[in-house]
Amino acid sequence: MKEHTLKCLRPFLERIQSGQKTFEIRKNDRDYQVGDILHLYEYDPKSSIQWAYEGRMPMVSVMVTYMSSAYQQDGYVVLGIKPTPPTQTHKEGE
Repeated sequence: MKEHTLKCLRPFLERIQSGQKTFEIRKNDRDYQVGDILHLYEYDPKSSIQWAYEGRMPMVSVMVTYMSSAYQQDGYVVLGIKPTPPTQTHKEGE
């Protein structure tokens, strides 16, 4: 299992936090695997603060439960995700 810290646009992050969005489509440049943890931080491309690791911006942690590259552009995967508590190194607000 690996942990990945990634940017996520606010509308998608909110839907993941609410449980509405249960998948991510990502470029597989990190060799994602089932069981990996994604720490998704809010990203606002219009902001001068690109993103924050310190928990100052909303964050959600999810576990990859499923992977498929079927019907995706080369190098991209669909990741099935479910919320998981942040790990010790990625607690919100720390």
